[in-house]
Amino acid sequence: MTVVCAWFIPGAGHLLQGQGRKAAIFGIVLFAMFAIGLASSGRLFPFDTSEPLVWLAAGAEWMLGLPRLAAAVGGWGRGDVTAIAFEYGNTFLIAAGLLNVLVVLDAFDRASGRKVSR
Repeated sequence: MTVVCAWFIPGAGHLLQGQGRKAAIFGIVLFAMFAIGLASSGRLFPFDTSEPLVWLAAGAEWMLGLPRLAAAVGGWGRGDVTAIAFEYGNTFLIAAGLLNVLVVLDAFDRASGRKVSR
């Protein structure tokens, strides 16, 4: 349960474990990175099996859960290849998803007792 919540809403896994400060920091930073990526004309990549790097980028973006879903439903993230910050936007979107994987793994380790909460 903790892992699903941590994946779907960045920071929620730590919030469920009573670590409100960490949850707020993780949530704010990851949402901000995703928003900066969208504002920088970043593209939300589709799962395209004919292009392995596009497929991997899509997987990384979907690791952010709710923000990625909301952006897809809202029609954001079409990406503008001619925009000067297009690649930076893509990098922010992908990095936010990959960083959320680390946050989810940390929440899992804390929930399973592998890591002591401080």
